[in-house]
Amino acid sequence: MKKLLIFTLFLSLLLGACAVKATPTPSPSKEMPPMKSGGRGGEMLLMPQVESRFAGGVTDAVQPGAGAAVAPADRLVIQNVNLALVVSDVEKKMAEISRLATEMGGYVVSSSLYKVKTPAGQEAPEGNITVRVPAARLDEALSRIEEQVVEVREESRNGQDVTREYVDLQSRLRNLEAAEKQLMEIMQGAKTTEDVMNVFNQLVSIREQIEQVKGQIKYYEESAALSAISIRLIAEETVKPLEIGGWKPKGVARDALQSLIYFLQGFVNFLIRFFLYYLWVILLSVVLPLWLAYRIVRFALRRRKKSAAPESGKGS
Repeated sequence: MKKLLIFTLFLSLLLGACAVKATPTPSPSKEMPPMKSGGRGGEMLLMPQVESRFAGGVTDAVQPGAGAAVAPADRLVIQNVNLALVVSDVEKKMAEISRLATEMGGYVVSSSLYKVKTPAGQEAPEGNITVRVPAARLDEALSRIEEQVVEVREESRNGQDVTREYVDLQSRLRNLEAAEKQLMEIMQGAKTTEDVMNVFNQLVSIREQIEQVKGQIKYYEESAALSAISIRLIAEETVKPLEIGGWKPKGVARDALQSLIYFLQGFVNFLIRFFLYYLWVILLSVVLPLWLAYRIVRFALRRRKKSAAPESGKGS
């Protein structure tokens, strides 16, 4: 009977582990905060210890990252780049960037296309696109993306060194796998149903933590292998210099004149909206009710005076 129970619980554990492994690992395209490892005030569950009454209990785990030395060449760095490009054709450039990412073995994370107003009041396209490309070809990708653009308005590059977190996670994974192995041996030697259930619960918790750590390790590896490039595509017509009758003012004069034109446009728009909308709202909702109230009060006072005049004549 005990052997049948152990076999049933062992089979359930294996099926549970397979179900956890079937859960998709977070993709680097999704922002996922780094999971803090145990022993550093992290949020992961601490590895539960088996009760001391079991023979051959779990040995004390080594602190994650203890004594781990990483060579500079082995450091794990996540690199991201932000670009703002002025282009003549926003839609065409967005399609080119998408093809480039695919050709390099990367992919498009997100893209959006929308309309903005030009200084002349016309609509122009503008877009945002984020792609991931192999980190080893990041410089090549940037060079190709910046080809045939009107202007590179912004380029910022930042890196996040996650070597310490990565090493800590690997140490924690080794400790958890060692604990899992010992718990499997303890389960084989358990003598009562209660002991078997206690060890089984410990194994379930350990397996869950193992899969979480593996998922975080994979996230770091993929994020470091594929760098993210976020690009804002600005239409050329939205940044063209102001031109009035063939004259192109520059510098402070251009900015001042453009501000004046914007002010005049806004003022004229306000006047049109005031006379066609706000004025009628004020007349109908404020002036008209006050005028009607004034007429009613005046009419009532006149009638009162007329009725009071005959009464005063009779009294005399």
